[in-house]
Amino acid sequence: MMKKESENLRKKERRLLWHPFTQMQDWEKENFPVIERGKGNYVYDVDGKKYLDGVSSLWCNVFGHQVPEIDRAISAQLKKIAHTTFLGASHPPAIELAEKLLRVTSNNLTRVFYSDSGSEAVEIALKIAFQYWQQNGNKKKKKFIKLDDSYHGDTLGAVSVGGIELFHRIYGPLLFHTFTVPSPAENSEKSLEILESILKKHHKEIAAFVMEPLMQGAAGMLLHPPGFLKAARALTQKYDVLLILDEVATGFGRTGKMFACEHEKVQPDILCLAKGMTGGYLPLAATLATEKIYKAFLGKYEDLKTFFHGHTYTANPLACAAAIATLDIFEKKNILKELAPKIKYLERRLKEFLEIPNVGSIRQIGLMAGIEIFEDVAKKRHYPLPRNISHKIIQRARAQGVLLRPLGPVLVLMPPLSITEPEIDILCDVLSESIQEELAQKV
Repeated sequence: MMKKESENLRKKERRLLWHPFTQMQDWEKENFPVIERGKGNYVYDVDGKKYLDGVSSLWCNVFGHQVPEIDRAISAQLKKIAHTTFLGASHPPAIELAEKLLRVTSNNLTRVFYSDSGSEAVEIALKIAFQYWQQNGNKKKKKFIKLDDSYHGDTLGAVSVGGIELFHRIYGPLLFHTFTVPSPAENSEKSLEILESILKKHHKEIAAFVMEPLMQGAAGMLLHPPGFLKAARALTQKYDVLLILDEVATGFGRTGKMFACEHEKVQPDILCLAKGMTGGYLPLAATLATEKIYKAFLGKYEDLKTFFHGHTYTANPLACAAAIATLDIFEKKNILKELAPKIKYLERRLKEFLEIPNVGSIRQIGLMAGIEIFEDVAKKRHYPLPRNISHKIIQRARAQGVLLRPLGPVLVLMPPLSITEPEIDILCDVLSESIQEELAQKV
């Protein structure tokens, strides 16, 4: 595309669009990339510039772009039907995908409820948990426990069980009350003590404990110490409270196993999935539940035990076809086994960042990693907001052909599972150079 044409596109964009999690006053001054196509682990803008996709198109792209198997699956389904309602009808891709999902998740989960995004998957889980107890003779169980610094999406129920003040403070008057447990990233023993004290005192009014297993992503890649998840599961069982695991970010190979809960052999009562399920191709989410929970919703029509929830594009056939192909690739290409050396290689490369004076912490599990930048590492003092240090670093990386997106003072690396070791070198070399160049600037 000619430079004049690409600039016209940017002018239209600045005049017409509003981006998520973006201060548009700053955005309108940026020479942002307009992505036109993708191939493998790279995307290309309208000017023809090539970028390594360092955050998997917001953590969802699993095997890169233009994956032949997924392309063929969507094309084949498109020749049959693109969409049909899931209210009063079903279709083969939804049935096949449910069978595959239940085969690769915890063996206590037996039912799949489809939706369109991670937020919706969590919203559904909260409503299922609430209604389950109402129809199971425990009408006082209406509240939820969450982790501080948690993130489960941006719909109001998901925000209510979130704990990132920056994102959620302004919506406080709209949210329902929750009990909060400190993130175990700092002190897991203290977190477990507080969790048990809440459960011991309030279990008769608590429907469920909601958490991201092992890694709290949007909080800045907060890594939980080994054993916390398993201990939390034991406490919820002891006090008869449901455990909802949000694996929207950690699922589908991100942590080195298909799901993060497998690291500690934990089986939740409800599991929330999205992002990588379709290989990053199409919006699709799923909320999985046990048969015990499902049966609480069965009854005569007049009993009104139905789960009154649904979406227009629930179980969209094209998205289901993409998800089936994605799960087939995991199985046929032995993806999880191939991940192990890549994870170790990334770990080795990340350790080099600790040689940069302003890097205070590196947190990694699988191909999820966060590099935290401080103005003063010893005092754990971050740069002031006007410095906008992380954004300036990723702008430098972008100029060198690597697309990244930070979380506050944390630089996030979340490449596709298909990334190669030479591409990990590109990712780390460019980011390291970008950090050091920006830190050297006199402001």
